[in-house]
Amino acid sequence: MSDIFQVTLFTLGIALLGTMLIVPPGVALGWALARRRWPGKAVVETLVALPLVIPPVATGLVLLKLFGRHGALGRLFENVFGVEIAFTWRAVVLATGVMAFPLLVRTARVAFEEVPVRLEGVARTLGAGPLRVFFTITVPLARRGLMAGCVLAFARALGEFGATVMVAGMIPGRTITLALGIYNDVLLGNDGAAFRLLAISVALAFAAVALSEWLTRRHAP
Repeated sequence: MSDIFQVTLFTLGIALLGTMLIVPPGVALGWALARRRWPGKAVVETLVALPLVIPPVATGLVLLKLFGRHGALGRLFENVFGVEIAFTWRAVVLATGVMAFPLLVRTARVAFEEVPVRLEGVARTLGAGPLRVFFTITVPLARRGLMAGCVLAFARALGEFGATVMVAGMIPGRTITLALGIYNDVLLGNDGAAFRLLAISVALAFAAVALSEWLTRRHAP
């Protein structure tokens, strides 16, 4: 039971940290896609959506090549910060964040698109600057959609498997999440432990999705 408790806490912590790290860039990119026209916008939209449509293990392979010991970004982090990414808990955070990022961006974009541009224009005519308009008009009006996006991203991070197993591996006590724990227990024939982890995963995912649906319904006009 202690191992199950440890894996559950580790998964919750990783999912929460991964979600927190992608919120600032995800919200900013969602706003840029909803409110601005710029060269290469279609390319960025496609790149952001790729983790949703290609196999997660493919995303994990790309991350491993980039952040592995011989990858360009992996060597950069090791030389500058003195830390390794691949096959550590940092790789789990990286994989969960990358896989959850598209959901957050798409939800944030929809939330910002539903904010009336007229209200932002009125605020600017009254002397409000761009940042003040964003934080006092745009974000409050889009807050429920943004919160729903954060919850969806968190739920996706909770269940991430394919990219994580490629870039972080299955190292007991270091990189095992609920999803990896289920797979590992099945391989070892520990069906009882696997089903206990499954029950916890279903309960957490159900709670997260239910909260997201509730926030979305409240956001609807």
